[in-house]
Amino acid sequence: MTAISDTWPLTGTADAARTRALLARLMTDAGVPATARARLLAEVTARLRPCLDGQRQRLEVTADGSELHIDLSGPEPWRHTLACPSPLPQPLPRPDEMDEAALAEALLGAGEETAAVLAGLDEAEELVRFHREELHQTNQGVLALHGELEAAALAQRDLLDAERTARAEAEKARRLLTFLADASAALNASLEHEDILRRLPKLLVPEYARHVDVWLVDDERTQSAGRAAAAVLAARTGRPQHAGPNPGGLPGVDDLPASALYPDRPLLCLPLGARTVQGVLTLSAPGERFDPDTTVMLVELARRAGIALDNARQYEQHRDVAEALQRAQLTDLPATRGLDLAARYLPATHGLNIGGDWYDAFPQPDGSVLAVIGDVTGHGLRAAVIMGQLRTALRAYAVEGNGPARILTLLHRMLCHQQPELYATCAIARITPGEPGVVWAAAGHPPALVRDPGGEVRVLDAKPGVMLGVPVPHEYREYYEELPAGATLALYTDGLVERRSAGIDAGIERLARALAGLGAAELEELDSAADALLRPMLCDSEHDDDICLLLCRTTVS
Repeated sequence: MTAISDTWPLTGTADAARTRALLARLMTDAGVPATARARLLAEVTARLRPCLDGQRQRLEVTADGSELHIDLSGPEPWRHTLACPSPLPQPLPRPDEMDEAALAEALLGAGEETAAVLAGLDEAEELVRFHREELHQTNQGVLALHGELEAAALAQRDLLDAERTARAEAEKARRLLTFLADASAALNASLEHEDILRRLPKLLVPEYARHVDVWLVDDERTQSAGRAAAAVLAARTGRPQHAGPNPGGLPGVDDLPASALYPDRPLLCLPLGARTVQGVLTLSAPGERFDPDTTVMLVELARRAGIALDNARQYEQHRDVAEALQRAQLTDLPATRGLDLAARYLPATHGLNIGGDWYDAFPQPDGSVLAVIGDVTGHGLRAAVIMGQLRTALRAYAVEGNGPARILTLLHRMLCHQQPELYATCAIARITPGEPGVVWAAAGHPPALVRDPGGEVRVLDAKPGVMLGVPVPHEYREYYEELPAGATLALYTDGLVERRSAGIDAGIERLARALAGLGAAELEELDSAADALLRPMLCDSEHDDDICLLLCRTTVS
């Protein structure tokens, strides 16, 4: 379709009015919506205002199919293109062809555009109101959501703070419990109360106390004079005491004024012990004050330290009694012509250091000498007491003229009757000076060794009888072995030859080699021979059991 163009000169207000009316009619005929018509006519009206002042303008209108091109020349040139739903009429009408009726119709038609615009405005305002209300509700929801999020964030922060605090408290409790367990183990590992007293300051300083003082109430070396009044009160009442410039407020601890001896330093005085007060542990605070949780741990540690001290004292008393009893049982060896004797007793290097090992040697009315060595199972005071009973009974049976086998049989019956579930081993050798032999019997004891004058060592490996006290009837046998002048008989307990890392047979072989290696000078002085024999047997490790060694060497009368 060919474009149609027309130019309309505008020389005054009447031309401007006709031009506007003609444009309104063209757009109406072309089906342009009222709102678009009102918008374009408003723009054209504003552009035509210079005509009111007498200014000349020219409007060129071009219809190109369904498009309307408007070009306005004048003081401010303006161009606009409008899409029309329907084709424009051809040829285009001219403004000067419009009569009064057409103008009136255009004037009345302008109200339709205005009404359409106003209706659109009403709809827009209603829509704006709706959206404004919707926006308000949305804003209220957003504000409420922000409030909830803020509350949730605060609650989460509180939870995180509570969790962080709980973790810190749990870690602190774990650290205190770990220290309490380790410190308790260190204190209970020793049975020497002096060692326990030395360990306490090392455990507590400097983390839990600046200074530590231990006062044992029944120790004459540590008097109450010069002690803080809080320590004396703790010893008397058995309650923990706190003395400082400010109240401590510690759980289970009484508050006292500051100590006159240490007015600027908080003190914590803790009784040592549970049922009875062994002493008082006085601590000066590592900082400005004592921590409550740490104080609870320190009170428990003081209680356990007191128990450890009490156990150590009871152990030492028990050990002293047992040692005295055992020393009383190990009598001096008799001096017999034609027979040299030497003995050694070594307590175990671990534990109570008191066991049931013993040796004995005594002359018989017929001139012979009974050499005895034995070992009661177990350690401690009970083993030492049973050992003393066996030694006394053995001497009594020997005085009646019984031989080694008969003595062992009587001891076996006595032990089964008086001490069930308690066993012992024993070896008895009867040596008659001047006679080249030895009569012996054994009850479950390690075999004796004989060193001939030439240095050859024999093991008396005849099968021994059962251990004393085993609940079976048993008659022991006697054996005879050559023992020429210059020969040495070695009796010993299993503590000398038995080690955890090796069997007893290997230990007996080592002892035989050591006995064979003794020189003539050492054998002439039998005490030196005993020491020389022990050195290679004990040099490699500590021994867990008591050791008894009895050497018998025949000489020329």
